[in-house]
Amino acid sequence: MTTEGRVIDRNLETAFGGLTPTQMKVLEGVNSGLLNKQIAFDLGIAEATVKAHMTALMRKLNVHNRTQAAIAAQALGHGLRSAAR
Repeated sequence: MTTEGRVIDRNLETAFGGLTPTQMKVLEGVNSGLLNKQIAFDLGIAEATVKAHMTALMRKLNVHNRTQAAIAAQALGHGLRSAAR
């Protein structure tokens, strides 16, 4: 891995540390391939709240879509549930 790659990994590690517990649960749902509506049902929150959490966590992780967020989580091995559901 290049030095640049290690810096990016450290930056992502720091960003993951800044996620709230609910943002981590939302990211876990995304990583499992769930839709916002399904994540909302599982967490007992409104779909709009899931969208707000997604916006916030994508900003913190400096990614532009849910796929990039899930890939970042998997790349760093953040103990998220597997995509099997």
